[in-house]
Amino acid sequence: MGDHDDLRKFITDLAVVHGRVVLSSGRAADWYVDLRRVTLHHEAAPLVGRVLRATTADWAYDAVGGLTLGADPIALSMLHATAGTDRPLDAFVVRKAGKAHGLQRRIEGPDVAGRRVLAVEDTSTTGQSVLTAVEALREAGAEVVGVAVIVDRGAGAAVRAAGLPYRAAYTLADLGLVA
Repeated sequence: MGDHDDLRKFITDLAVVHGRVVLSSGRAADWYVDLRRVTLHHEAAPLVGRVLRATTADWAYDAVGGLTLGADPIALSMLHATAGTDRPLDAFVVRKAGKAHGLQRRIEGPDVAGRRVLAVEDTSTTGQSVLTAVEALREAGAEVVGVAVIVDRGAGAAVRAAGLPYRAAYTLADLGLVA
């Protein structure tokens, strides 16, 4: 099996939780995809970085990140996946709100001003979280080249409506789930 198939198995075995839940969008579902069980797993995390890098291989960007907390392990996995290659990536973290102390930065890590960046999220239903990150990145002077998620729960239309390319490594159908 290749990285894509291996990661799909980790997702279906570890991250898909069956039972009634309320999503951050406010919608109710009979299952939940808890991707932190995968993005923070010692064997699966390296696959996350390689699969998302492959998913966006034709996009030119040199930094990756998104709204904390879902995007953080993804960005770090991608950073590590590209270390020692001819296309290394920096990672950044977008805070939900600016800090009131210290340097008062909303985006932590290397400066994103003037850079081409990729916004990531683990899974997205409405696109609200990743679009919040995109807004902060643009305010900081970054050029957002697109949005990539591990699992799409339906956010593609909202992200595209905001004028951004959108890719998902997996759809719900890929995971044997019904929306």
